[in-house]
Amino acid sequence: MDTIIKLLADGLVFPLVVIAIIALLACIPNRQKFALYSRMLVAGLTSYLVAKLLSLVYQPTTERPFEAMGVDPGASYLNNPGFPSDHSLFVWVIVFAVWYAARTRRWLVIVVVCLALGVCLGRVLALVHTPLDVVGGFVAAAIGAMWYLEKVPKLAKK
Repeated sequence: MDTIIKLLADGLVFPLVVIAIIALLACIPNRQKFALYSRMLVAGLTSYLVAKLLSLVYQPTTERPFEAMGVDPGASYLNNPGFPSDHSLFVWVIVFAVWYAARTRRWLVIVVVCLALGVCLGRVLALVHTPLDVVGGFVAAAIGAMWYLEKVPKLAKK
């Protein structure tokens, strides 16, 4: 069971990233790549900034669940209080980028959403985060994803 939890918490990040890279390279026409990738970069940076501001303003506890319970962690973690979850932030930033670039390919969006949910569930089951920590990462990523709400202007054809 510990191996499955570690696979969920840490291992699913790698296939999620690989699928996202392939999707983002394949789904975006060459003439739009720079504009869309620039928007994705700004969305990711905005998400990161929001997460850091959230962690400065609100920190529900200084101990992670495994510390409070006196057990070993079930996955890797950074030595910080844990709100919001960096893993959750990272995977949801990727999910929103894939959704933005490939929304007509619903199966692809469903796959990356399922992988992200698996990572978040694994982080909680591994006792390195509380559900509030992973929700905080999602919220920060969703705020950054607001950059995707405005349609990107079509590039002029030459």
